[in-house]
Amino acid sequence: MLRTLLSQVKEFKTPSILTPLCMIGEVICEMLVPRLMAVIVDDGIYAGDMGVIIRTGGIMIAVAIVGLLFGLGGGFFGARAAAGFARNLRKAMFDNIQTFSFANIDHFSTSGLVTRLTTDVTNVQNSYMMTLRMAMRAPMTMIVAMAMSFMISPKLASIYLVAVLFLSTVAFFLIRRVSVYFKQVFERYDDLNESVQENVKAIRVVKAYVREEHEISKFHRAADNIYKMFVKAEMNMTLVAPLMSFTVYSCILLISWFGAHMVVSDTLAVGDLMSLLTYCMSILMSLMMVSMVIIMLTMSQASGKRIAEVLEEKTLLTNPPEPVMEVPDGSIRFDHVNFSYRADSEEHVLSDINLEIKSGEAIGIIGATGSAKSSLVNLISRLYDVSDGSVSVGGTDVRAYDLTVLRNAVSVVLQNNVLFSGTIYENLRWGDENATEEECKHAARLACADEFITEMPEGYETRIEQGGTNVSGGQKQRLCIARALLKKPKILILDDSTSACDTATDARIRRAFREELRDTTKLIIAQRVSSVQDLDRIIVMEEGRVHGFGTHEELLRTDEIYREVYETQTLAGGDFDEQQ
Repeated sequence: MLRTLLSQVKEFKTPSILTPLCMIGEVICEMLVPRLMAVIVDDGIYAGDMGVIIRTGGIMIAVAIVGLLFGLGGGFFGARAAAGFARNLRKAMFDNIQTFSFANIDHFSTSGLVTRLTTDVTNVQNSYMMTLRMAMRAPMTMIVAMAMSFMISPKLASIYLVAVLFLSTVAFFLIRRVSVYFKQVFERYDDLNESVQENVKAIRVVKAYVREEHEISKFHRAADNIYKMFVKAEMNMTLVAPLMSFTVYSCILLISWFGAHMVVSDTLAVGDLMSLLTYCMSILMSLMMVSMVIIMLTMSQASGKRIAEVLEEKTLLTNPPEPVMEVPDGSIRFDHVNFSYRADSEEHVLSDINLEIKSGEAIGIIGATGSAKSSLVNLISRLYDVSDGSVSVGGTDVRAYDLTVLRNAVSVVLQNNVLFSGTIYENLRWGDENATEEECKHAARLACADEFITEMPEGYETRIEQGGTNVSGGQKQRLCIARALLKKPKILILDDSTSACDTATDARIRRAFREELRDTTKLIIAQRVSSVQDLDRIIVMEEGRVHGFGTHEELLRTDEIYREVYETQTLAGGDFDEQQ
């Protein structure tokens, strides 16, 4: 995990090295000040030597200024290193997520990925900042102060040593207890983000069903879980302050008592006693800072593991060593294909699929919900890999193609249509970023989207709100179809993508495809027989198997499932899954 995270420091290695060096410089300067103060007291004030006071005072001012500069440098370089590290982590995670196959994405929840990109990275950033500054500064302060103390009086410095050992033992046990709670806290953040994300995304549904109170209660439960975990952790942490205060004041009293006796007996100078008291505070406060650093590292450990999981996740779909860089045509062949979403699954989603589709054919796919229609077409553009057998496009196994080349040749309009914030032109140009206005309008006409776009006040410059909330379901579907057409694909897949359109619009879209896309292989998943009956051939799916494959007339004669569906819909007017 640590190696994975630190690999993202990259160009911020220099400030990451300079930060602790500046901290060391600042500590040395700070530790020199008490010794210089002792010289002023013992050799200047008590000896009545104004020259010593002025010279030593000047040196003290110079040391303080240098220490200030080191401190400023540590703050500047530390902030730059930590912020840059966080930026690289977010960028690396987001870039890696873009390479994920659907199977990889299934390993993570959306809310979990959002938490990792935001809260978890912030925790690691803060931890990195504290590590660069405090993890170096605090131990160095403690070591230098302890060394200075032993140089002044080994007997009195032994009091520090006992105090340090006592506080170290207490801090160790407290940190072990607190770390358990912090590990659980960040898992609860996923639940909180999921609650917010679902509510905002489905706010219209929430209001339509008057479920605001339910959503508020759900959010409060998630927030309360985080609150309770933090309270438990902080309750344990509150023990640190009184223990620290007790130890500090005990040390001060003991040093003052024994130190006073030593001053009276002329075995210790007054200035040295003042230095020891200053070092006492420095040592014990440094120990407290070390405890805070360890707690911060413990908090960020869980976040670091979650970030590393995303960074170390390797896409299951990779290019072959010498990929094929051209798809010759849109012919498709399934050769004894079996498919499961999980490698260890004993049951197949698709079983022994054998199909041959010619380039330019219009193929309908029909079947009950859960019959694996979408799973079938997802294999064509290699959104998933087959478990057994092979899928070929243009006479070549899809696993032999360069992924970008293959997916540019296959346009898929999925069931869940997604539009992005921006104008209609910008959304359409997802299909081809260099498409001209005329090409965009032509694609929109083929998808029957031009008719409602032109009625909008700003036409193709109309801005689509996030998620396409300012257009209807049917309009969204038609815009997504137009976007797919701009790719000029060899294969066009419509996964129930006209379900929100009326039958007349659906018919016009299919007619436009027939007339304009003669060389493009078209696969149309539908629930309505009327949407596929005039296509070249129709695939009937049943529980992950091909139950029938032929023309409308052939299936009416030979396939009882297709015949029953046809009769149900045409005679009774029901939906595919309704049994009349």
